[in-house]
Amino acid sequence: MLETPVALLIFNRPDVTERVFNAIAAARPKTLLVVADGPRADRAGEAEKCRATRAIIERVDWPCDVRRNFSETNLGCKRRVSSGLDWVFQQEDRAIILEDDILPDPTFFGYCRELLERFASEPRIMHISGDNFQPNGWTNPYSYYFSKLPHIWGWATWRRAWQLYDVTMRDWPEKRQSGWISTHCPDPLEARLWTVHFDQTHAGKIDTWDHQWTFTCWKNGGLCVAPAVNLASNIGFGPEATHTTQASALGNLPTRPIGKLVHPLTIERGAAEYKY
Repeated sequence: MLETPVALLIFNRPDVTERVFNAIAAARPKTLLVVADGPRADRAGEAEKCRATRAIIERVDWPCDVRRNFSETNLGCKRRVSSGLDWVFQQEDRAIILEDDILPDPTFFGYCRELLERFASEPRIMHISGDNFQPNGWTNPYSYYFSKLPHIWGWATWRRAWQLYDVTMRDWPEKRQSGWISTHCPDPLEARLWTVHFDQTHAGKIDTWDHQWTFTCWKNGGLCVAPAVNLASNIGFGPEATHTTQASALGNLPTRPIGKLVHPLTIERGAAEYKY
């Protein structure tokens, strides 16, 4: 049985949600916190899909404290995920977080549990990711490395880190003016890309929550733990998705078990990082 709380974010896709739920059920967490968005009023049949997705949670058949935070109206990605995670960390000091289309390898849960404990009091570590997007042939002598990029397709964090999160990115205009972005993105092309991401997110042109989390981590000097093998796969690419509607080389990536963790000797950012 998994002692670490698991947070599951769901919406309107019972097919992928069922697969992710089955992976969670195999880990048997003692606490499951479920955050659900409500149907969009202009989408025919979406209310039924939302009900069918929520009904999957009623299949919990192991000793588990199931807590539900279900919205009856549609809040959208930005408001629902951010408010849902606020709710999670009001109750728990750490959590493993999965969205409804992120299918984890069975060893993902133990990896998160061990590293949440190992780095619980290390403020430099703000995020533990299950994703490895490195190219074929990339190798690492340890079980994980440290990255500036907090990939969110299967991840974990602590209340101490999440409490720094600001969904409005109120400090971005000042940071933008100062040229701060270049300290995190010395490559001008990457700096330009992230400036556009942050500009659009701050202006409310993108209904998202994760660019704000990247900004939070960078602003606070945070690092992300990233595994040496891929531990989570996004199975949700397609027309039913909210954002990932087009096929991607990053979709449906195979996963591999991570085995007994071999820890790096020091905490320092890796030289090789996947760039969006």
